[in-house]
Amino acid sequence: MALFHAVVRVDHHSAQILQFDPDHVESQKLKAHSHPTRRHGSAVRSEHEFFAEVCAALEGIAEVLVVGSKTALADFRHYVEKHRPQTARHIVGYETVDHPSDGQLVALARRYFLKYDRMAGTPTPT
Repeated sequence: MALFHAVVRVDHHSAQILQFDPDHVESQKLKAHSHPTRRHGSAVRSEHEFFAEVCAALEGIAEVLVVGSKTALADFRHYVEKHRPQTARHIVGYETVDHPSDGQLVALARRYFLKYDRMAGTPTPT
């Protein structure tokens, strides 16, 4: 089922994507795969591969809110804007958060999108 809104909690090792509408919530978890090598830059390469997986999982979602730590958000945002401009167009905001539960995360995202949609003049899908 394709849902209109999603919130993504991202860090450097995992991501959780919660797609939702007024009645449903779907959760998907992604984990980074480490490729230990002696090559310089392998950590950056692994991070880029992981962020690419997250972006692929966001395809088809109209509006996305990304949350996480300040550093994780900065790194993800930099990757998306540089390497995935098609995904960047669907990200409507970045919010720094601590460690909310799934329920708190969905509640935060619902409040965010309610305000966002009102300001954008977009009717919230039902």
